[in-house]
Amino acid sequence: MSMIDPQLAQSSVLEKTHNGRKWLLLGLLVYVMLLAVSMIGSGFKFATGDHAKALFSFASNPITGLIIGMVCTALIQSSSTVTSIIVGMVAGGLPITIAIPMMMGANIGTSITNTLVSLGHVAKKDEFQRAFNAATIHDFFNVLSVLIFLPLEMAFGILEFLSAQLVALLHTGEAMGVGGFNPIKAVTQPVTDLVTQAFSFLPSVYPGVAKIILGIGLIMLSITYMGKIMKSLMVGKAKALLHTSIGKGPLSGIASGAVMTVLVQSSSTTTSLMVPLVGSGILKARDIYPFTLGANIGTCITALIAALGVVGVNSGFALQIALVHLIYNVLGVTLIYGLPLLRNIPLNLSYQLSVIAAERKMYGAAYVGGLFFIMPLSIIFTTM
Repeated sequence: MSMIDPQLAQSSVLEKTHNGRKWLLLGLLVYVMLLAVSMIGSGFKFATGDHAKALFSFASNPITGLIIGMVCTALIQSSSTVTSIIVGMVAGGLPITIAIPMMMGANIGTSITNTLVSLGHVAKKDEFQRAFNAATIHDFFNVLSVLIFLPLEMAFGILEFLSAQLVALLHTGEAMGVGGFNPIKAVTQPVTDLVTQAFSFLPSVYPGVAKIILGIGLIMLSITYMGKIMKSLMVGKAKALLHTSIGKGPLSGIASGAVMTVLVQSSSTTTSLMVPLVGSGILKARDIYPFTLGANIGTCITALIAALGVVGVNSGFALQIALVHLIYNVLGVTLIYGLPLLRNIPLNLSYQLSVIAAERKMYGAAYVGGLFFIMPLSIIFTTM
């Protein structure tokens, strides 16, 4: 019988204990990042007060509707919040033709969170290039979807027609009363409320501004250390398992992204968690591409739950706009990822942009400000 070296056995125990502590710390950092995203969203809601819905009232045509949905989601940092508001507004009488572009805009606006997360790697050129590449795939995919489907919708009303047919099959005119439990909100809301109370001595909108600044700082801090810990942990079996779950094939990746997003009810959360993995060199941007597309589909659950609770004469329209969101994302994934000619466009554009941004950080900042704020607001002001 072979004797087990006591020193090797002790070393193995110490290594397992050390790795266990790393996993606990990683879990804590993930929680801090989720808390930071919650703080940013809560801060913007506090700063805008009851005027969030008023921001949507300017949507007088499809292009303006697209821009409003995009900017509001970029500010609130939650497409789930924006799509739920849109469902409520449709129930209140907002025309479907305006609400559809707003849903499309929300898809683009939610992509900003990934890009903010990638900034946690800005100190190291190569890491930042990989992380920025992974983050902006989501941006370019959603922009490409809009460029394809918005003109088709304006010309032929495809999404409105398909969703209306589904409503005719599904809608009974009564609310189904689905009670949604959001686990992320359950663990972050108490702390967010405590922070709100801590800043309550500040006047006017400044408590909200303070929460936004604190949230951004926590994102930068948590992502920096998450990348380091993940790199040390994701070796051997753990790395192989991760590659297997993400890299089994596109359908597996899409399904995984959709399921995880349904569970946490936030596409920003699921896609942002992948960015440090690419930044640290554990995965490649191409590996997480299907997962990102799945997150787009999974995020539709929030609007559907919101719509199922609507009663009254416009309850059918509320369900219709929620179904529009689902149909739009499923068609987008099917068409763009299904056609080789279109599939690589987001990958190629995001890679080229990441190389430029890694060389000159200001270009990365200009991209974020230009795509999510300057260009949309310029369009709004020129069309008013």
